[in-house]
Amino acid sequence: MVRNREEEEYDEEINNLTPREVEAASASVKSKGRRTDPFLVVCKCFRVITSLIAILCIAVNVLSAIRSFKERSDIFDVVFRCYAVLIAVLVVLAETEWEFILKFWKVLEYWAGRGMLQVFVAVMTRAFPDVYDRRKDLMLLQDIASYLLLACGVTYIILGVLCIGCLKRAREVKKISREQRVKDLEELERRREELEAVLIA
Repeated sequence: MVRNREEEEYDEEINNLTPREVEAASASVKSKGRRTDPFLVVCKCFRVITSLIAILCIAVNVLSAIRSFKERSDIFDVVFRCYAVLIAVLVVLAETEWEFILKFWKVLEYWAGRGMLQVFVAVMTRAFPDVYDRRKDLMLLQDIASYLLLACGVTYIILGVLCIGCLKRAREVKKISREQRVKDLEELERRREELEAVLIA
């Protein structure tokens, strides 16, 4: 109810603006809207990096599964790698912040939850080391992928505990609200121009 009243007051305030006030407000909001939030840019970059590392983990686990299957070493290793691939795919999808995924796995909306999932995938990628040292190249790639994802996961957990994820969501809401105001003012300006055209005609 409070929200509806606020929306009504906002609409009334916009409709009561004079043409000059509309132009000034539109210019002001547009200039603010053009400015990118550095915090959101950093968060987006971190998400992209984490996604790329998770994709590297997927590749490593797929290669490990194929080699294990070819060498017929251990069926459990193959099954384990397949599960690691599926969970790593979930990590990549969580980093895209796709609404469909976040709707079914609410825990992934929170950074601490994401971090724990990434740590789990890192541990799965590092598990089942080659005791016979027959695949040193793959072992090196496995170590790099797992430790990088582990670092991302620990970072996410720490930032999640510090409520940085909540701050990010609040800034995103603010950005969306600013964009909506720009659209409202543009619509009002367009209606004013239409009315002026009708009056001149």
